[in-house]
Amino acid sequence: MRTVEELIGELKVKIIATLGLMDVTPDDIKDDDPLVGGDIGIDSIDVLELVMMIEKDYGFKIESKELGARVFASVRALATYLSQALERKA
Repeated sequence: MRTVEELIGELKVKIIATLGLMDVTPDDIKDDDPLVGGDIGIDSIDVLELVMMIEKDYGFKIESKELGARVFASVRALATYLSQALERKA
């Protein structure tokens, strides 16, 4: 089982790759900074791409706008959600 910290590192790389963020490194994405509207400039269209990546790579659907807002609050929030979801699935 992957830890939240391991998922954070993995997700940073996937976010950069999924969104084609050429000038961003994993270190540029702070664990607790807001993902949407934060320093790296993720907008609602980008969130849709990330939702599809989560479905494809982890097998979980983000079913509601409320859940999405909570899950995409930060990389740590996303990693925590995935960690708990993976535990339930195991």
